[in-house]
Amino acid sequence: MDRLTSMAVFVKAVDVGSFAAAADALEMSAPMVGKHVRFLEERLGVRLLNRTTRRQSLTETGQAYYERCRTVLAEAVAADAVASDELSEPRGRLRVTMPALLGRHCIAPLLMKLARRYPHLELDLSFGDPIADIIEGRYDLAIRTGDLHDQSGLMTRRIASQRMVVCGTRSYLRANGKPKSLDDLAQHQAIIYRRSGRVRPWLFPREGQPPSEIVPAGRLRLDDLDAIADAASQGMGLAWLPYWLVRERLRAGTLVTLLSGQPGFLYDCHALWPRSPRMPPKVRAAVDALAAALPKLMT
Repeated sequence: MDRLTSMAVFVKAVDVGSFAAAADALEMSAPMVGKHVRFLEERLGVRLLNRTTRRQSLTETGQAYYERCRTVLAEAVAADAVASDELSEPRGRLRVTMPALLGRHCIAPLLMKLARRYPHLELDLSFGDPIADIIEGRYDLAIRTGDLHDQSGLMTRRIASQRMVVCGTRSYLRANGKPKSLDDLAQHQAIIYRRSGRVRPWLFPREGQPPSEIVPAGRLRLDDLDAIADAASQGMGLAWLPYWLVRERLRAGTLVTLLSGQPGFLYDCHALWPRSPRMPPKVRAAVDALAAALPKLMT
């Protein structure tokens, strides 16, 4: 049997809840639906579905396989569309939600460049913290940094990594000394990032272990990273900030990086979009453009 066809039958059976309903949707017999599912189970050597006379449920392996099958089938449809030239020039309105600062500094300039390239593409950009719900807000695309949580109904792609750096001014270092290790940070004034009532720890990678977490101490607590960069540039303390945000200040010498022997922590940056059988051309163009150019800006 054709494996891709069997995957499609399996996914449909899970989506509609029974072999009989899948048979109706696919215009085949219920025994044939069962035959496709058994083909996959025998090929894999595992059970994908637990079935009784009243209900069916995915096994733990079946749940993981189901998610991967959906991805494979979506990519297969997209590949067919490429081959038949159905993915035309991006056009129409592209609604994107993104973190405010990252959006203004990095995402929006790249999307503006894309819009100049495709004159029929319209941009509707939302800059916000906290991030809006993608499905409820009817967004075509969302940009997220850090860990992803609820991804139900969404496709994801890692498009870059955001490198964090510890920085300060030369005047602050002359007055307070230069930290040579992570332990030395406890002796320094930090400009603290506080969001939603919670102080965000400074993270530093360790090989083969969870990252070190340092909860900074200081008399300034701000909920805006740009304001933290401004305060650090005024010599008010040390800051832990995304490289892209302070890149120009570092090049101008307004700020200097510290702990150069310590690798910087990386936050993954993801693009997310609603799951569909075929990725819209406007979304594909935007994700590809960001994946190609964003890493150069963020690290």
